[in-house]
Amino acid sequence: MSGAEKRIRMATGKVVSNKMDKTITVLIERRVKHPVYGKYITRSSKIHAHDENNVCSIGDTVKVTESRPISKSKTWKLLEVVESAEQV
Repeated sequence: MSGAEKRIRMATGKVVSNKMDKTITVLIERRVKHPVYGKYITRSSKIHAHDENNVCSIGDTVKVTESRPISKSKTWKLLEVVESAEQV
């Protein structure tokens, strides 16, 4: 990669909180192989993402992309809602 070329990071996860204004909490899970035992284990991380129009609800599957820092904890933006959760 040259100096001007930068890889854009994207992630897909599930919305676990939308109580903040213009912010969602996304749970991202990935499966990794244990280095010694070889068993696949689930690793997860929670990130805060910017949701400009407050369109997400809890349970939605969303795609987020890395962006410039928006606040102390927000460095991701909502790209699209992949699948909406069923409303009860």
